[in-house]
Amino acid sequence: MSKRCEVCGKGPSVGCNVSHSNVHTKRRWLPNLQRVKSVLPSGQVKRIQICTKCLKANKVNLAS
Repeated sequence: MSKRCEVCGKGPSVGCNVSHSNVHTKRRWLPNLQRVKSVLPSGQVKRIQICTKCLKANKVNLAS
């Protein structure tokens, strides 16, 4: 399962943890994805993964 929003394409970003002694270790920040039922333009209901930013902005039609 990919960690990518199916609406805006937001995915993981990478960076470093920095300790008190300034040691850098690689890490990833994952997007906050939620599985929701969406109504596609064709009328079909499908379960998709979208980020909370798209969910809050009503970028998808949710199925009831």
